[in-house]
Parts: sequence; structure tokens; C-alpha cells
Amino acid sequence: MDNQRNLILAIALSFLLLIGWQYAMDYFYPQPEGVAITEEKVDTPAEQAAAAEGTLTTGIPVTERVDLDTALASPDRVRIDSPKVAGSINLVGAVVDDVVLKDYDDSTAEDSGPVRIFTPRGTDTQQFAQFGWVGSNISVPDARTVWESSGDVLAQGSPVTLTHDSGEGLQFEITYAIDENYMMTVEQSVANTGSAPVVVQPFGLVNRTSTTASDDFFIAHSGPIGVFGDSANYDYDYDDVDDAGRVTPEGRPSWVGFTDIYWLAALVPQDGAAPEATFRALGDQTYRADMIYDPVTIPAGQEYTTTSRLFAGAKDSRILDSYEDAGLQKFGLAIDWGWFRWFEKPLLWLLRTIYDVVGNFGVAIIILTLIVRGLMFPIAQKGFASMAEMKAIQPKMKALQEKHKDDKQKQQQEVMALYKKEGVNPLAGCLPMLLQIPIFFALYKVLYLAIEMRHRNFLWIEDLSAPDPANLANALSLVGIDVPQFLMIVFGIGVLAVLLGFTMWLTFKLNPSGMDPIQQQIFNIMPWILMFVMAPFAAGLLIYWVTSNILTLAQQKYLYSKHPQLKALAEEERARKAEEAAKAS
Repeated sequence: MDNQRNLILAIALSFLLLIGWQYAMDYFYPQPEGVAITEEKVDTPAEQAAAAEGTLTTGIPVTERVDLDTALASPDRVRIDSPKVAGSINLVGAVVDDVVLKDYDDSTAEDSGPVRIFTPRGTDTQQFAQFGWVGSNISVPDARTVWESSGDVLAQGSPVTLTHDSGEGLQFEITYAIDENYMMTVEQSVANTGSAPVVVQPFGLVNRTSTTASDDFFIAHSGPIGVFGDSANYDYDYDDVDDAGRVTPEGRPSWVGFTDIYWLAALVPQDGAAPEATFRALGDQTYRADMIYDPVTIPAGQEYTTTSRLFAGAKDSRILDSYEDAGLQKFGLAIDWGWFRWFEKPLLWLLRTIYDVVGNFGVAIIILTLIVRGLMFPIAQKGFASMAEMKAIQPKMKALQEKHKDDKQKQQQEVMALYKKEGVNPLAGCLPMLLQIPIFFALYKVLYLAIEMRHRNFLWIEDLSAPDPANLANALSLVGIDVPQFLMIVFGIGVLAVLLGFTMWLTFKLNPSGMDPIQQQIFNIMPWILMFVMAPFAAGLLIYWVTSNILTLAQQKYLYSKHPQLKALAEEERARKAEEAAKAS
């Protein structure tokens, strides 16, 4: 009776876990909604005097939502046209607020445009960069300033210089240059043509909304990011910045900005400089990452130039690593590789190589899983053989435990003597499993992080980085029936998730463990719980898991054939557990 009650309780708790998982995902990772517009303000001269505390001239009042097409239709723009980047720079405020990536489509639709990284202030997907100066008792350009441009197009090998004369003896210049990838070099110059010295502080900033940010998941960071001192900082998410209002990580910044799973916007300070780098909450889910250089005194008749960089593009590990190789400290860690990056990067290289050969990313995932499991097979075989040896001496161990049940020390001594006599190492079965964990976790993380998987198709799947579309909710939508969000935990289960649950259940059935009946029942339903939990994950990850489970089944079948005594013991154990379960009921 107690066993039946415990089983019912376990099933009830599992059901609550499924429902709770859906509500937790909705709570912690809500779907993007309309952006609440933040009224940013122009700093007063008194506030500009507080530049040492990080106050910047960064905005103009915004009282209503801005339409993207309307914002980009302004004639006061300099076009950007480089090998990988297109867009424009707004001459009002000298703001880089229009950046799209030529190599990446926004969706899998045939008429999809390129993915957009930067959009103007006040739009639904607001994200932009700005460079300027703050100063005390002097006139500096602000967000209303209309700059003059030396050219109409910023292209690789063809920089553009924006100029502004304050009319008070200061001439400002911002020169933008762009390389073949996603990096802009930004030179900020101030010429003091007056009769007295002036003090200015150059700054750079990236402003964005979090409503369109990717999920900050335990396996991949999304939000504020940078390298400070000697390490990459993934410690803060948008909620942390909201709570603190202002976060200034310790250490000299090598670069600072915001990241999504596939995209990055980052500021890179001048070589050798140590500006203050800060993340700020501006309210209404709007945030700013800024770097503010130390004050500099420019004597009369002199000029001062600061050279910074701006990265706005895709987190292609090869491109990030190339900048790191050129001297940008730990820029490759803009991808949150985690502890096992020494395994992950070779796996990603192998995945790319396989894809180049076979031409399909889904097939490449399957082949990569086959290769990894093949390389791990000797380790698995050693662990399985050790398990067979342990199973074979179980009767003798139980006899010793029964014989010395009142003397634990003597019991332990006799068991160790048995291990030595039979030549069995009780840890030999665990060590191979522990050795495999970093490898398989690294493969899982590579598939989660690799931008190469984005918008790749396989069979019925158009985008391997998105959930499996072959589910009941999508089928019902074809006949005009929209499934409510709270029912998606059931109706959103795709074919791959079902295969994941089924193959995992088979692996548990084929290799039962020595558990009591209730524990065994819980393990019997765990694969189906995981089926619900994993259904929203990327289809490419599920292909990996399903393939891995099938290979595990094949591996178990083969190893059982090599160790018939273990198979016989497993069958005896299964029969005994079934008999015990029947008696308990």
C-alpha cells in the first residue's frame, strides 16, 4: 500500500514539474513584447561637470515609438557598405544605429531580409552605438548635433570623417573605418583653436533594450559582457543591472558590451588605455554599456585624438579568434565556451569539416556523434567490463555482508579482500563514465552555441537552431486553430522529442539498475518527463541526443553479447524486481 502511495506521489510530483517548468520558462524567459519607450534626456552643463562619475550626453527626449522605416528614411545619413555589413550612420548625433549583416538572414522565409543588429533609438529593437565627449564649461556635440560628412559611403578601405565646429574654438572630428568583417575603428579628435586650454573626456557607448535579448541560459550567457583584467565576465544579467542601477566590474577593460547567443555589440578602448567601463540601467528595460576615458587637457593650438573600436556582428568563432590573434585580449571568449572549451573548439572544427564534405548540417551532427561515440567506445567497453566483473561477484559480496552484518569494519575488510582476490576494481566502472562526461557535454554545448547551425535544414526541419516544427500545435495552426501558450507544453512536443523519450526509455529498460520498485518506476517515467522538458530545445540538439541514445542501445546490445553472464544477471534481476513489485501491489 505504501509503495502504491509513493508511486502515485511520484507521478503527481512529475506532473507538477512539467506544469511548473512551463510557467517557470514563461516567467524567467518571457516572450518579447512591445518596448516601453524610455524618455532619455540631454544632460545639463552641471551634469556634464559630473563626467568623472560617468554622466554622458547620450540622448534626446523620446515620447513616442519610432517607426524603423521612418527613422531610416532621413537624408542625414552616411551609408555603410562593406563585405559583411550594410546600414548607415545618423549624422544627427553621429550615432551608428543602422547595422545589418549581409551573410545572415533574419528568418528562413524566402523573402527574409538580413538580420539586423542596430536600430535607432525608440524603435522596438533599439540598439545603437555612439562616440563623443563630455566636458565642463565648454560646448561639446550632443545627440542633437548635426555633423558634416566627408563622404556618402563608409566602405572597406574608404573611411568617412564627420566634423563639427562648436563655434567656440573647438573643432571635433570622428573618423569611421570598417574592415572586411564586423569591426569599425573610430578616431575621435578635438582641435583647440581657442586661446585657453580645455578639458574633455572622450567616451563610447552601446545602448540597447533587453526585450529582444536571447535567453540568458546556464549553458550560454546573454546580456552584459566584457573582459576585465585577465578574465571574461559573464557574472551580470539585465536583472542584476536593474537591481544595482550601475555595475562597474573590477579590472582594466579590454572590451565591453552586450551579447546575445549569436550576436555581439562591443566597445574596444584604445590600446594601453584604461577607461572606466560601466553597465547602467536606464529604466523600462533599456541599458547602456559605456567606456569613459580619463580627462585630458588640450592646450591652446593643440589637438588630441583617441582611437577606439566598435564590433557589431556575428559571433563566428573563427572571426572572433582572428581578432584575438591580432591582439584583442580574449575576444574569442565572447562565446561562453565554459570549462571545456579545449574540447569544444576541436569539436566545432570537426563539425565544420564534416559539413563541408557532406553539405548538410543535420547529417554532419549525426556523423560527428558517431565519431565521438566511436572514439569513446574503448572507454565505455572498459567500464562495461568492470561492471560485469562487479555483477559477477555480487552473490559473494552479499554473503559476506550478511555474515558480518554486525561488524561493519570486518565486513569492509572482507569485501576489500574479495576485490583483491577476484582482481576487481570497484572504481574502474565509474572512471570511464567520468572521462566521457566532459566530451559529451562539450559536444552538447558546441551544438548550442555554434552559429553555423542557425537556419540549417535537415529533412522536415528548416532551422536546426529552432525547436522541431513537426508538432501538433503547428498542425492545428494550419487549419486555423491556435493553441494557447499554457498548452504548448503538451501540443508543442515534436517528433524528435518523442524519439528522445522513447530511445532513452529503451536504454533504461535494457540496463536496469539495482533499485527498489518505486525508484525503478520513477526511472521509467523520467524519460517521458525529459521528453516534455527538452521539446523546446533546438532541433539540432535533439538530433544529437536521439542519435546518441540509439548508439547507446547498439553499444549495450554489443557489450551484452560480449558479456553473457552480465546479461543473464540483468535478466534475473529484472525478473526478481518484477516479482517484488507484484508482491508489493
